[in-house]
Amino acid sequence: MAEKKVHQGRNIKRFREMLGIKQEALAWELEERSSGEWNQQKISLLEQRETIEDNILKQIAEVLKLPVEAIQNFDEEEAVNIIANTFTNNDSAIGFVINNYNPVEKIMQIHDAV
Repeated sequence: MAEKKVHQGRNIKRFREMLGIKQEALAWELEERSSGEWNQQKISLLEQRETIEDNILKQIAEVLKLPVEAIQNFDEEEAVNIIANTFTNNDSAIGFVINNYNPVEKIMQIHDAV
């Protein structure tokens, strides 16, 4: 079976949205940290790219206060499949989050800790 490519740009968008950060704010933070010019349009184009250069990923991960690996490896489809296959008719999302592992909660804890 062929290895599925993770869409890094889409992951940046998802994490950015989960953290409540607008494209303009991300662009401003990146502009402050780098010598490159960043704006909302450039962030929008970046989020459409499947693969992003390591140095840019590192800068974005720093701004979002996430490990680079989260952006490189998160596969939403796989996460949804795992959750869907975990539940039975008697289970609930609340039970999954309380009794097991809530990835969004973990990301928020990492973000708050930094």
